[in-house]
Amino acid sequence: MSDPNRKGRLFVISGPSGVGKGTVAAEVMGRLPHLRRVVTYTTRPPRQGEVDGKDYHFVTREEFERLKEQGFFLEWAEVYGNYYGSPKSEVERLLCEGQDVVLVLDVQGALSVKKQIPEAILIFLQPPSLEELRRRLETRGTDPPEVIERRMAKAGWEMKQGGKFDYRILNDKLEDAVNEVVKLMEKEGQATSS
Repeated sequence: MSDPNRKGRLFVISGPSGVGKGTVAAEVMGRLPHLRRVVTYTTRPPRQGEVDGKDYHFVTREEFERLKEQGFFLEWAEVYGNYYGSPKSEVERLLCEGQDVVLVLDVQGALSVKKQIPEAILIFLQPPSLEELRRRLETRGTDPPEVIERRMAKAGWEMKQGGKFDYRILNDKLEDAVNEVVKLMEKEGQATSS
């Protein structure tokens, strides 16, 4: 069924911190079993319930620096004092095998990927409002108030970057956002297989 000459599509799900990138991606992955998520590396500590190798590869700052110097990452960024990066060889391997790949990245990382892989499809998840975004960050309960303030300050800039993305999807109701992402991924995937 799979075409050995077909190159996979790279999808990047992004948006401000707290918009629900990970949640939407997990739901989409459940509906599109052919889609492969490349797990990013980070130096931040795991949040409650996160699993090493599934949610992120949790590494020390020294280990991340070493990988960075070796050219291991497709993109990397320092966000709120922690490093995040996507393993280049894993993305390239899956795409060459004809697999459709999804990366879940912050806005800075998504724009960096687009510079390196112009055919990447960037999906910007936007909150219904900045007030709702703040509520989600506070409800998540993983950040002290000063970190939430930093995330909110950056969210204004991130929202302005939405116009640089291929698609903008409102994440007001999770089910609606997931349906829209699934639909567009199916459409984009078919566009390459014809």
